[in-house]
Amino acid sequence: MSAAYATFGLTPAIRAGGVLADGGYQVHRDFVDFVVDGRPLLFRLSDLDAVSPLASDVPPAIFTEQVRALLLEAEPPLPDGRFVIYGCPECADLACGAVTAVIERDGEDYVWRDFAWQTDERADLELNGYHGIGPFRFRGPEYRAALTSLNEGPPRRRVLLIGARVAVLARLAAALRAIGIGADIIQDVREVTAEELRGYGAVAFGRAVGEAARAAVLGAFERAGADVARVDGLAPIVPLLVAQIEHALDRSPLPQRRLAGLAAPGRAAEVEVTSACRVRITAYRLDRLYRTHTREVFDGVLEPGRHRVPLDPRAVRGEAYVVARTTGGVLAAPVTGARKQS
Repeated sequence: MSAAYATFGLTPAIRAGGVLADGGYQVHRDFVDFVVDGRPLLFRLSDLDAVSPLASDVPPAIFTEQVRALLLEAEPPLPDGRFVIYGCPECADLACGAVTAVIERDGEDYVWRDFAWQTDERADLELNGYHGIGPFRFRGPEYRAALTSLNEGPPRRRVLLIGARVAVLARLAAALRAIGIGADIIQDVREVTAEELRGYGAVAFGRAVGEAARAAVLGAFERAGADVARVDGLAPIVPLLVAQIEHALDRSPLPQRRLAGLAAPGRAAEVEVTSACRVRITAYRLDRLYRTHTREVFDGVLEPGRHRVPLDPRAVRGEAYVVARTTGGVLAAPVTGARKQS
């Protein structure tokens, strides 16, 4: 069987969720992505909104079965020796579409071949095959070591919310839980045990929390031996805070992120992406009565590189922020140099 050797690895990844401009929700998913020759395999599939079967929110027994299947220690779930490589992030239903491939052994090696987009029991390689992807031959010891190192899967993510505006914190916690991120509100971290603190991936502070109080909270996490990301809330805007928290919970290596940079100097958003992907940019601003105004300013596919997206001055006057989202990441940034409100 002819196929060039490729390196195989795994990396933490997310499917960015969030509060959408129309008030709807998109589910946040933590999963493990496959890395082929140093690059996430999902990036080769352009703007596909999907997750691997190795997701953190599946029961441990099912996660273990997924690992066993990829090791060919269990029967393939689809005919013709095909396995789901990426599926729908919302429901995992094959009818929504999935990327599948044949996985087989060749001596000590594992081979992934015949990648296809599949929506029913059998794949049509001629019509829906990914002809530019694979086949990949992985050395057996490297392949098995990567998969068997997963144990029970990636950690579930929770965030601790600390701030003075209880109503904002309550709305934020509800929004995070709606997209699949655990969230708790507390005023005194001394009430939380060290074991509980180690269960959090991030701690988010409202703007009214002083630096001394923040230092005390971070000190408690450090004493508990908890590796926690710090989020300093930009503004009491729930979708903006959700974006900041999702970014903080993203533990994927920086070189393996699609969304590499975001800034908003005045009347433009400057976005950097590492692979072709759909990017949505939303502007948020607070008026003098602290009401939130939302406007979608861009939704399109960007090629790798840096891009400058014009911003409507009316959408970013006064105190304003932008949020950029791809299927695998999210960034938030303040708008600098915006025109003052009259």
